[in-house]
Amino acid sequence: MIAAVLHAPGDIRVEEVPEPTVAPGHALVRVSAVGVCGSDLPRMLTKGAHNLPLICGHEFSGVVVETADDVDVPVGTRVTVPPMIPDFDSEAARAGLLGQTPDYDYFGSRRDGAYTELVLVPKTNLLPVPDAVDDIAAASVDPAAIALHALWRTGVTAGERVAVVGAGPIGLFAVQWAKILGASEVVAIDVMDEKLDLARELGATGAMIAGQTADRHRSFDVVVETAGAVPAENDAIRLAGPQGRVVFIGIPPGEVTLDAATFQHLLREEIAVHGAWNSFSAPWPGHEWTASLEMMAQGRLRTAEIVSHRERIEDLPEVLAWMGQRERFFSKVMFFPNGEPDATGVLRAAQGAAPSRNGAVPAAQGAAA
Repeated sequence: MIAAVLHAPGDIRVEEVPEPTVAPGHALVRVSAVGVCGSDLPRMLTKGAHNLPLICGHEFSGVVVETADDVDVPVGTRVTVPPMIPDFDSEAARAGLLGQTPDYDYFGSRRDGAYTELVLVPKTNLLPVPDAVDDIAAASVDPAAIALHALWRTGVTAGERVAVVGAGPIGLFAVQWAKILGASEVVAIDVMDEKLDLARELGATGAMIAGQTADRHRSFDVVVETAGAVPAENDAIRLAGPQGRVVFIGIPPGEVTLDAATFQHLLREEIAVHGAWNSFSAPWPGHEWTASLEMMAQGRLRTAEIVSHRERIEDLPEVLAWMGQRERFFSKVMFFPNGEPDATGVLRAAQGAAPSRNGAVPAAQGAAA
């Protein structure tokens, strides 16, 4: 099969690799859509991954095409795949802290991911997708769940004012979740007008260019930081009002420094600071995932507007190169290793699908409503 393989930082080759073989407790998933996460850029362009060579890509949906005998998810089931594989026997897992297990595996950074045609997936990570959720939306459940997980960390309640720093895909989902959770005001903050336009389209009641947020009258009950840049970290704290809550999602590339004024604001206004890591909770993979699927099925959580580019897997090295330069606008970039979805948004398994265990080509379960 064809895969985009990371051999070293910046050395990404589209090449033929052996198809994975189904193993006990696992299923083969034919990839329908896979999105580029912001973490893929440093991983693939500058920092590298835990194991090399490696097939990256962890935000994906697909169709089950073959299963081991001990897997009860039927062939033909459309699924989304939570990318973390926790240590379910750990003390943290027994306490319900599934995102904090010390030993875990992870698609696209520790084990082969989805920038390819077929992925071997444990049965614990096969999450069936409702018919009303298309393949592109199903590949976006991870960032949607990350945004919800972060907001839940703050205990946000209806009527509160929310600011979202960074209007990338996770920030755009945070804007939507804040509205769904009843925020009275949701203001998006970014450096690009195009991203702020998207935020308004998806429900933001206001927008500000980053760096122009010093107005002390613009104080918020909850601030969600998704940009992962040092100025954004400082802005996020300064935007919080008295006893406000700030949650950090973005992963900065280097050291984080809070300036003296920011730290004074944190102390004097008694700001509560939260970290948010991934999107998981008990019962696995968490209500963040099931709620995201439910809201997508109802049409209340929108994905199509967030996807700015639809690309072939063969073009992945070139696409990641220009993404890494950050000289042009992009939001969510999606790849389709097995061909683009049809007009319903569902990649039909009959279109060149890998055979099932009995040699038949399975049919996809349902189409988008």
